[in-house]
Amino acid sequence: NVRPQLVSRSVELCTSLRSPRTNVAYVATYPLVMVTAEAKGENPKPTIALGIEGSANKVGVGIIKYEGEGGRFGDGGKYVILCNPRKTFISPPGQGFLPRETAWHHQNHIVQLVRLALNEAKISPNDIDCICFTKGPGMGGPLTSCALCARALSLLWEKPLIGVNHCVGHIEMGRSVTGSRNPVVLYVSGGNTQVIAYSAKKYRIFGETIDIAVGNCLDRFARVISLSNDPSPGYNIEQCAKSGKELLELPYTVKGMDVSFSGILSKVETLAKTKLSKGLCTKGDLCFSLQETIFAMLVEITERAMAHCGADEVLIVGGVGCNKRLQEMMALMAGQRNGKVFDMDSRYCIDNGAMIAQAGILQFMSGITTSLSDSSCTQRYRTDEVTTTWRED
Repeated sequence: NVRPQLVSRSVELCTSLRSPRTNVAYVATYPLVMVTAEAKGENPKPTIALGIEGSANKVGVGIIKYEGEGGRFGDGGKYVILCNPRKTFISPPGQGFLPRETAWHHQNHIVQLVRLALNEAKISPNDIDCICFTKGPGMGGPLTSCALCARALSLLWEKPLIGVNHCVGHIEMGRSVTGSRNPVVLYVSGGNTQVIAYSAKKYRIFGETIDIAVGNCLDRFARVISLSNDPSPGYNIEQCAKSGKELLELPYTVKGMDVSFSGILSKVETLAKTKLSKGLCTKGDLCFSLQETIFAMLVEITERAMAHCGADEVLIVGGVGCNKRLQEMMALMAGQRNGKVFDMDSRYCIDNGAMIAQAGILQFMSGITTSLSDSSCTQRYRTDEVTTTWRED
């Protein structure tokens, strides 16, 4: 039960992050449509958003500033990431991270991350226009812990609250950082595996996993062969795969536009208990074979989505998107189609607060806010449930 921890952290927030204008917190109502300075005939003031992410084992606070004319993506303005600190809950080798312990970790670090973000950005609460938080999907305890912090800041600082879809946060962060306009998106992480393309105000899911996510597959196999969780299981599998010399046959399961990873995980776990224990293969061979097979599956369904949409851009987002081998394989495919791959490093691929601020600031500038009564979290919140009011194409 994480409730006692939630209460104790809310008390610390109330005593250390008081409202800059009043010394009490109160419930404020916020307008649904923001009146911009441009509408008043003035030079528009920069818009600043603070984002809080904590859907899994990483908790982060990011602050983004937008400077532009029309207050919409693509209007010639620019986004500046003022800061993006985060902390990671690292479990012992052979173990995953559980919701309760992860929630406690987030509660213990969120206040100091907010302070650190404000100091790094060199701003005060008065400069912030909105507070953004991950509404879902994710793990219940960690999500709730961060949402509580966001609500407290919204009330204390008298700022609008913006609930953000975690998946959309990844996509908008990728579009902003890389400059890609309308790509096919491969979203690969510990909890999600989706091939996405934009159409008619929605990010449409063309294909996805039908069982476990690709990151979950990698994480679970890392536990089987006792790889460290520091900095992450997927990263350590990537490094171990570089020493692999033999490509072992593993199940290749693509069903139309969907993929399945449970069978390949069961097979590679069996090989670890038989061949590896007898010295017939190495950890490197297993990691290499696992990576090559699952990444080939992801490249195949991404190429099929590109062909269907007539797209020439691919954007890779999510924690697994940091993998250099996946980026290399995707670039080979895109190059054969005269296309281009947009990818990012661990600063923005891995869960972070700036990506929540990025999606949140787009929602805020298009007139969307979240009421306190609607600020609960949900563990199931699909990418295609969000209406992208900020996109005109």
